[in-house]
Amino acid sequence: MAAAAVWRRGAAWLRSCRANRELPGVPRARGCAGSREVVPTCERYAVRRLPFARLADGDVAFFERLMPGRVITGEEEVKPFNVDWLKSVRGCSQLVLKPQTTAEVSQILRYCHERNLAVNPQGGNTGLVGGSVPVFDEIILSTALMNQIISFDKVSGILVCQAGCVLERLSEYLEEQGFIMPLDLGAKGSCHIGGNVATNAGGLRLLRYGSLRGTVLGLQVVLADGSALDCLTSLRKDNTGYDLKQLFIGSEGTLGVITAVSILCPQRPKAVNVAFLGCQSFAKVLETFTTCRAMLGEILSAYEFMDEKCMELVETHLKLSSPVADSPFYVLIETSGSNSTHDEEKLHNFLEQAMASGLVTDGTVATDKKKIKVLWSLRERITEALTHEGYVYKYDISLPVGKLYDLVTDMRARLGQSAKNVVGYGHLGDGNLHLNITAESYSHSLLEAIEPFVYEWTARCSGSISAEHGLGFKKRHFIHYSKPHEAVLLMQQFKAILDPKGILNPYKTLPSAPDRSTC
Repeated sequence: MAAAAVWRRGAAWLRSCRANRELPGVPRARGCAGSREVVPTCERYAVRRLPFARLADGDVAFFERLMPGRVITGEEEVKPFNVDWLKSVRGCSQLVLKPQTTAEVSQILRYCHERNLAVNPQGGNTGLVGGSVPVFDEIILSTALMNQIISFDKVSGILVCQAGCVLERLSEYLEEQGFIMPLDLGAKGSCHIGGNVATNAGGLRLLRYGSLRGTVLGLQVVLADGSALDCLTSLRKDNTGYDLKQLFIGSEGTLGVITAVSILCPQRPKAVNVAFLGCQSFAKVLETFTTCRAMLGEILSAYEFMDEKCMELVETHLKLSSPVADSPFYVLIETSGSNSTHDEEKLHNFLEQAMASGLVTDGTVATDKKKIKVLWSLRERITEALTHEGYVYKYDISLPVGKLYDLVTDMRARLGQSAKNVVGYGHLGDGNLHLNITAESYSHSLLEAIEPFVYEWTARCSGSISAEHGLGFKKRHFIHYSKPHEAVLLMQQFKAILDPKGILNPYKTLPSAPDRSTC
């Protein structure tokens, strides 16, 4: 069946949804295989469609001529692109475009800008705040086929690649060259580097290698009107004018579509060790971090923590086994260096000190790749285990390290039996808490007990309501808890300059400017 004909069938379905106020919907999963209740997003979030043009036969025909065979219109084929990884947000897009080059992205956006068609850029669709899927019927621009490695310089360690390269594939390529990516995420098997940059993803290596704001050297970006901004420099120093790439890092596809990335990659460490330890209190977790940082110094590459409930979930739902006796808290420490004898000696001295002083009650150490992967899976797969618990309310918070777990304790006391589980884990080394609250199914009364309390609590501690996940669709109206009014106003002005029609990833990241509200 021709794409235009399939689209017409989809358009009829869309009109039906609109008539029945089922646009867009939010599937609520009760466990991984439970029943789903579709709740209209417009009712839950009171969002209204902005006055963008609606897709027409001529639009689909234009894209088919531009990208033969890379235009998706069938309802079932489009469905996976409409739903986020958590299955918590669903859009009603009728069209997915899969460009392969910056030039094609440029032509797509130029056309959409002229027609006033809204566009939802999408990478691996692994986001957790609803930023990667449409809210209404925005056209999905997928970077899945923009997956080419352009160049790699072994002397400088600078990689240049297209935005659709999967993070794990880049890691595998670099390891063959004796290097590694400066970031590592649990979603590395699916997430795209362009999406990582667009959301300023943090991950498991930030403690050692810093954020993408430091490691990304250049970007190629297509703006809303289709003009291409080529700042794909491979220079570590360039002090000529404003650093424009920083505007797009963390902008979540609202200012431009990233099509290529230049990134500085560190050399692959010759010696990697992982210690998995048990601590009797969060105070001991903090003391262990202080001791660890002092004794391991330059070889410390990760310091992660998780509470006992997290361990229970990965054991129950994923059948993983803890190598450490039951403890209220667990710590994963990774070291990376160039001399195995030197690193093992430093780690041994630290562990000896930690055990002797009572900071750690039990632990194990892995030095070979297979055992290291097993230990990391206990931490990386917590998110997966949580999806088996029912509906998950997820919060990604930055706090002063000393207060990191106080929020979990206070939330448990506040919610009592109304929540199934309240768990805390995260990147303690950089003050990032992942607070997760589970229930059998979505409950609006439970959400009201959590929000805005969680944001008010964070603001009182001078924290951030989003450490690394971004704001997306779910958190955009809470930005004022972390940014002053003047800063939000300036961001809205940047948006108005770069995307005056507001077609790029609408309803995301920023609260709507007053003049863009419409029925």
